[in-house]
Amino acid sequence: MEKTFGRIADAVARGAGRPITFTLCMALIAVWGFSGPFLRFSETWQLIINTSTTIVTFLMVFLIQNTQNRDGAAVQAKLDELVRVSTGENSFIGIDHLAVAEVEDIRSTSTAALARAQSPETGRQSGEGGRKDNVANGKHAMWRLIAELCHHLLEFAATCLAA
Repeated sequence: MEKTFGRIADAVARGAGRPITFTLCMALIAVWGFSGPFLRFSETWQLIINTSTTIVTFLMVFLIQNTQNRDGAAVQAKLDELVRVSTGENSFIGIDHLAVAEVEDIRSTSTAALARAQSPETGRQSGEGGRKDNVANGKHAMWRLIAELCHHLLEFAATCLAA
């Protein structure tokens, strides 16, 4: 059932994102709008567009969410693979499964490391321990990791385009 739903969600998402779909929706709205005077702008006339748009919106929320969840998981898997093959710290692999507080701790540590890497002073701050000492010793490790990830991403993109 999940694969069937995934295929349907993909097909609908692809179809909904096309210019022809937008054009058809605009044409339907125009036809509805022009039919107003002939139907004397009745409650039924208004109910048609309200009900139609509500149903479509309700269903599209689930289809789009499914597509985004799968796309997000695929992107995360690709990023994890890029981190895994890089010379940087592999401790970032799988952080999408951590609690929000743990991710925020890693983010603040990374932000502090970036600030130290960009500042002219690279001395160790007192009171830091463990992970922060490692970051201070390799102040350019984050930039090297980003450069290497970009390099692998460009290689991946070139391979996809060549195929």
